Amino acid sequence: MITLKAFAKINIALDIVGRREDGYHLVDMIMQDINLFDILSFEKIEDEMGKVVIELVKPDPNIPLDDKNLITKAIKKMMELYDIKDSVKVILDKRIPAAAGMAGGSTDCAAAIKAMNEMFSLNLSIDEMKEIGVKLGADVPYCLVGKTKRARGIGEVLDDIKEMPKNLYYLIAKPEGGISTKEMYEAYDSLTDVDHPDIESLISAIDKEDIKAIKDNMGNVLEPVTSKGVKAIKVIENIMNENNAIISMMTGSGPTVFGIYDDESKAEKTKQLIGEKLSKEGIKVDLFVVGTPEI
Repeated sequence: MITLKAFAKINIALDIVGRREDGYHLVDMIMQDINLFDILSFEKIEDEMGKVVIELVKPDPNIPLDDKNLITKAIKKMMELYDIKDSVKVILDKRIPAAAGMAGGSTDCAAAIKAMNEMFSLNLSIDEMKEIGVKLGADVPYCLVGKTKRARGIGEVLDDIKEMPKNLYYLIAKPEGGISTKEMYEAYDSLTDVDHPDIESLISAIDKEDIKAIKDNMGNVLEPVTSKGVKAIKVIENIMNENNAIISMMTGSGPTVFGIYDDESKAEKTKQLIGEKLSKEGIKVDLFVVGTPEI
């Protein structure tokens, strides 16, 4: 049995720079993995039946256990590519909230590709695994490598940049409800005035570990669209900003918000405040205080 951690990601910046003829939006993003993860255990069943069975540690009606799951898609794609006949059982301990804009499905998919490579001794390079991954989801290549990366194209073109400062903590707040990424991108197309983040300046600020400049150049062009439909986003951001956050911002297409802190205890105190405030308003929220993966 092979057991892997599949880490969530946040967007330190998300810009849209164009659109392909097939309708896919072209992006320019800074991606960062965080120490919030799913745990997946993979077991090879030598029965030559080529089945994929997913079992959840905690039942969740929002997680498909059939061919719609990216884990299943990744395993079956590799079975097809490398003529694998045996079945695979996957035990999924799902800790990353679903439909949160943190690549929860993509990171599980990436873990499945890595596990298949190891279980069946395929000896694939990281680039070969990325080629498989991008056909399953634009975030999958990033999830195969993690750390701080610039992502372009539809998210699959990755550039190495200096990692974000290690002495930071991320308060993650995911209000209840999911968001359709497709609908948010389509709504973005109707905007006439967009405040684009300065990606080049942000990369320079990260390189210098200049926290103020990092703050000044972050941004997410989808936030104005998503926040119109999810009022909790601005509520959460206001609480973070009033309680020692260096900056707060939505990640991906939302609705998850993260705040960056230079002190873990400050982040923990704000986590409690957000929980209390939203509970009084009848809003459920998943809350985490994390650093970056120590790997």
